[in-house]
Amino acid sequence: MESEQMNEFRPLILVAEDDDSNFKLIKAIIGKKCDIEWAKNGQEMVELFQQHQERTKAMLMDIKMPEMDGYEATAAIRELSSDIPIVAVTAFAYPEDMRRILSSGFNGCLPKPVSAESLKKKISELCPGK
Repeated sequence: MESEQMNEFRPLILVAEDDDSNFKLIKAIIGKKCDIEWAKNGQEMVELFQQHQERTKAMLMDIKMPEMDGYEATAAIRELSSDIPIVAVTAFAYPEDMRRILSSGFNGCLPKPVSAESLKKKISELCPGK
């Protein structure tokens, strides 16, 4: 019961990232203030969101992943929720990539390699008070 009460104060962030080291970096940066669930591809991300939709506060979505990429996963998630914040975390950060990302249902983009400062700032924007 106590852990459930604590979880109410910790936002749940879903992270889709197929690279272990990139996920570990994200977890090291925000894991003390947020609960994190990890999907290794877009299909797993859609399934995680279906399981945790009520509690999820935001998503960090890699673009290039096996099985289902970030664009496909975001489209599937947008069919379930139009308002969950989804932030692309990608090495594809040229202006034309940014236009495609923002026109594909994402709410923003963090270019890789992700800096601690930019990730913390984005999480605090998405989850005020964290």
